[in-house]
Amino acid sequence: MEYVYAALLVHNAGNEVTEDAITAVLSAANVDVDETRVKALVAALEGIDIDDALSKAAVIPQAAPAGVATAAEPAAEEAEEVKEEEEEAEEEAAEESGMEGLGALFG
Repeated sequence: MEYVYAALLVHNAGNEVTEDAITAVLSAANVDVDETRVKALVAALEGIDIDDALSKAAVIPQAAPAGVATAAEPAAEEAEEVKEEEEEAEEEAAEESGMEGLGALFG
């Protein structure tokens, strides 16, 4: 993944995406550079209009403005509600189980 990020960084800086440029970015980030992966990435990007590819991407990560809910927030809230409901059900089951035990004691 860091190889793709390096290529995007080089492209975003307005430079040509080359093996040397990607290697320099990765080296600056203290990544052990695999020259084969760098060559494969540069070859794969040859002839690709990166700006066009990014504009057609299904999702481009962007920071949401303050106060704006993201798509993940409602899902997280729903997951929390489900978790709370499950915990309540477990507590109720434990209480019922405990009451059954008391009934057995007093017959």
